[in-house]
Amino acid sequence: MLHIENLAFAYPKGKALFKDLNLTLEKGNIYGLLGRNGAGKTSLLKLACGLLYPQSGSIHMNELAVANREPAFLSDIYLIPEEFTLPDFKPEEYIRRYSVFYPRFDASYLEELLKEMEVDYHQALNKMSFGQRKKFMIAFALATRVSLVVMDEPTNGLDIPSKSKFRRIIASAIDEERTFLISTHQVRDLESLIDPLLIIDDGRILVNAGLEKLSRLFSCINTAKGEHPRGEVLYREKIFGGEYLLTENPDGTDNPIDFELLFNAVLHESAAIINRLNA
Repeated sequence: MLHIENLAFAYPKGKALFKDLNLTLEKGNIYGLLGRNGAGKTSLLKLACGLLYPQSGSIHMNELAVANREPAFLSDIYLIPEEFTLPDFKPEEYIRRYSVFYPRFDASYLEELLKEMEVDYHQALNKMSFGQRKKFMIAFALATRVSLVVMDEPTNGLDIPSKSKFRRIIASAIDEERTFLISTHQVRDLESLIDPLLIIDDGRILVNAGLEKLSRLFSCINTAKGEHPRGEVLYREKIFGGEYLLTENPDGTDNPIDFELLFNAVLHESAAIINRLNA
């Protein structure tokens, strides 16, 4: 699907953001990209979409060089940035003008999504609230039926009911030929969707693992609830009434993983986590 090989990138007069970064995204997955501020999440998304160009290395999607920005590539990928502006069009006019760039665009599916997300079809896009604009762009992206949908903080600006609808819609949209790459700080919003998990820091992909593997290797223990660790404690956080622990999972049984706890553990105890992932 998407292959990044030996990627190096730096902004002018800035330090190297990536050096020899390698990453492969496979079809049929919802990848969650986590990282602290300044780790390069948005830059990596732009590089994957051909909006930035690497100093060295290569990025290919379905064997097409992303940097060439060929029509076959551009018509099969869709990016929803964290912030964006929309023209003074009503949805109908926007759809008429821009849907033609996507050969598999599904107008009836878009209509269903707009109704489910309660987007006002008769209001000009630039007059909508940020949350309404975000919902329109999410619906439009899904209706393009492209192979790769890239989203940067998609739940920012959505209210609680809309976040619930977003999760339901994305879960129903995934199939064997479609991939989602979602960068987020709102881990709780997307925890039930993300699989595999990517964690980036200091220009490197520290974690690239599926939920099944993570749940077999690690356990999340809340001592305030009377839970007791059965394996080695790898990371601990103070919480009201006790501690929240990331531990080894000695018996390898599947158990829920708290992505926020795991993310913090990776940033503070990366060697301990990575060694177990690579064992």
